[in-house]
Amino acid sequence: MWQELAVIVKREGEEWMSDLLIGLGAQGVAIEDSQEFQRQEDGFGELLPEVAVLPTVTIRAYYPEQVDLSQLRVELEAAIAAASVDFDKSEIRVETQNLEEEDWAENWKKYYEPARISQQLTILPSWTEDYQPVPGEKLLRLDPGMAFGTGTHPTTKLSLYALEQVLRGGERVLDVGTGSGVLSIAAVQLGAQQVFAYDLDEVAVKVAQENIDLNPGAERIQVAAGNLLVGVEERAQVIVANILADILVLLTEDAYRLLEEEGYLIMSGIIADKWSQVRESAEAAGFYLERQMIEGEWNAGIFKKTQNPEGVIGG
Repeated sequence: MWQELAVIVKREGEEWMSDLLIGLGAQGVAIEDSQEFQRQEDGFGELLPEVAVLPTVTIRAYYPEQVDLSQLRVELEAAIAAASVDFDKSEIRVETQNLEEEDWAENWKKYYEPARISQQLTILPSWTEDYQPVPGEKLLRLDPGMAFGTGTHPTTKLSLYALEQVLRGGERVLDVGTGSGVLSIAAVQLGAQQVFAYDLDEVAVKVAQENIDLNPGAERIQVAAGNLLVGVEERAQVIVANILADILVLLTEDAYRLLEEEGYLIMSGIIADKWSQVRESAEAAGFYLERQMIEGEWNAGIFKKTQNPEGVIGG
């Protein structure tokens, strides 16, 4: 038996709430967002229904039977009340229900289908069989059994787009706050020679390793627990971090220290009103902004370490 706790929250609170639920022991989260259905076609040519864009998303978190869901709900509501956020918390709604084991498994599959993220990259559920990639398509196989999202959140998409732009083959990459491991897997698929992935959460380290092992090139990725880049000595040509803006500003100096000259720092997970804070932190560390990317209220930046700022595009 599994238990589901569903939270309806303003879209700008999606990542904050997902992190909060995982911090309270969720074994996975699935996100329902009406914005995902606004394209007239999905990546496979199927027409999507017209759906009104709601200002909220529903985050479904899954907990094992032995968890006291009523007590967990009290803890969640206390954490919500104590949090300082930039949106209306009064509209947050929490719902709970019990699920049979097979229902839980099917719920995951309902929210997690093959997703073509870019011209090159497609995220594929681990249980998908007989999927035929087109020439040039690179598959990132993931299992959301203990997932940190499904890899299709705008912040992850922006990170993947950025990796496509900067990787040319043979690079060493540092993936900070790896979560599901999707960015490390993509980096290898895009030609990185070696990836070092770090996450503060031991559960994330385990999940990332399990996902990495589903994909070719797993031997080129090393996953370990770590607090951002503190104590890291591995030099890299590319560093990618998809975490909250308030955390990103804490790693820019270490990122500059570890990047080779002409290397790139990719930062994503930045809500619009935090963009200037992150950019200022990166520039104070010595980086130049090469490109800013935006999807909805989310921002990502590609920053370059260089002694020749005149050559930086868009900086």
